[in-house]
Amino acid sequence: MDPVIIVGAGPVGLTLALALARQEVPSVVLDEGPGKDESRLARSVVLRADTAALVEQLTGVPLADAGVRWAGWRSLRRKQVTREVAFDDLESAPLHIAQHVLTGALRAALTHERLVKVAVDSRLDTVEQEPSGVTAHTRGGKGTWWRGSYLVGCDGPRSTVRKLQDIRFPGRTAVERHAVAALRTELPWADEALLHRMPPWRMSGPSAGEVTGRPLPDGVWRLDWLLPPGRDLVTPDLLVARVRETLAGWSGGSTPTYELLDTGVHTVHHRLARRWRAGRVFLAGDAAHLLGALGTQGLDEGLRDADNLAWKLALTWHHGPHEALLDSYQSERRAVVAARLRAADQALPLLRGGGGLRAYVPGAARGHEALLTDGHLGRGPLGEPGGYAESPLAPRHLEAEVPVDTAPGAQVTDVRVTAEDGTFVRLRDRLGRGALLVVLIAPGTGVWERKHWVTAGIMPRLAAAVTALPHPAELLVAESYPGAAAHTVLLVRPDGHLVTALNGVRPADLYAAAEATLGGPARTEATAGAVST
Repeated sequence: MDPVIIVGAGPVGLTLALALARQEVPSVVLDEGPGKDESRLARSVVLRADTAALVEQLTGVPLADAGVRWAGWRSLRRKQVTREVAFDDLESAPLHIAQHVLTGALRAALTHERLVKVAVDSRLDTVEQEPSGVTAHTRGGKGTWWRGSYLVGCDGPRSTVRKLQDIRFPGRTAVERHAVAALRTELPWADEALLHRMPPWRMSGPSAGEVTGRPLPDGVWRLDWLLPPGRDLVTPDLLVARVRETLAGWSGGSTPTYELLDTGVHTVHHRLARRWRAGRVFLAGDAAHLLGALGTQGLDEGLRDADNLAWKLALTWHHGPHEALLDSYQSERRAVVAARLRAADQALPLLRGGGGLRAYVPGAARGHEALLTDGHLGRGPLGEPGGYAESPLAPRHLEAEVPVDTAPGAQVTDVRVTAEDGTFVRLRDRLGRGALLVVLIAPGTGVWERKHWVTAGIMPRLAAAVTALPHPAELLVAESYPGAAAHTVLLVRPDGHLVTALNGVRPADLYAAAEATLGGPARTEATAGAVST
């Protein structure tokens, strides 16, 4: 079968290529650039725990060595600290990393992948579909035709793939604008990020009265000043004045020594593609959605797009057409991003327009700083990873289903599990391999060698039920799981979302849940018919 064509060599496209390779699916990455990214410290990203873990898993690179996991977060208003958050567990802390460093780690991992070909200086200009595959043409030194099984557009906000498929991209332009500076200096808050609203010092030039500071390695900080609506020019002199005023305000009145490394203007747009699938063509990342106001991070959602799509393409590539499974990519991912965009659009007038929060959100008791903190830290409706409870893949009417602390469709908690070879691993380490995960909650098993309990109690019956599932599955055992009683059985998707929790070994319910997760039985090429567009 032909490889998957991935258009775009940014973090999302490279992550998708690595995720497919991990599941033995070949791909071709069409990179319109030279294969190397410009070093820009003013262009950085914040990754949440799940997306940072995904990249670490695929690259083998501990990202904490390349970025900074925040030790804490603080919100200030005028001269007062209004909110402080300490991250005792650094694994759950947001990770701040320069985008070129992140992309470099992904590119380095791809050099060792026999299943991935990166074609540099290859700009897409044509896409043609037919029932058995897709053909793409690129310009460059030589015009080249590429044959693929599927094509995924990860080619950014001005996506050529999206335009060639005539997919609308409605939304709002310039929702927020920020002046950005990356500089090396020493601030009072080591490894802590902060948001300062209405700082007590006077800002040079136009200002909306908000500045954010995020640490990077080697004493580097990224500072973002929110700009008022309009097209006011941010000159170098104005930006230097902002730097000096802000550093002096944070350091007791005198500007500390600093080295200005990079500057820029970051403009946030909010847009959502009408469709994320057109036959054998898909959109992911900024080609499908743009968000980023109020501290939210669009790359997080792009990486989740890749994680969601990879296992579905892999299953289809290996086992034949699963149209319902492929359709679920748009159903699941577009709904999650749309919900975050709605939440941001509802909050923007409250936080930027000066309105009273309680007057607009009935029953809300949180202040503005708390709502902004949610966006920056990946919490609440602004920033929390979405779930797939309403997914077309969600099983229905399971008699043995029981509640645990993780809702169906949400991401599972990363607990320690015993693998089939008897080793102790993290649950997250077993994700992304294309297999379903079946996790038995069995207190006491962690203190005994696997050989002593693998043939005892309900294990043989559960092992037989797992073997009979309609898709390969890995059986794991956990000492405990939040909210789960002993002998609870969890079914987990390859991308780490909970399908269901069952009360004991229920082969019929387990099989039904697994089949629903796959979108039903596979269809052969003969019965699949023409690909819909």
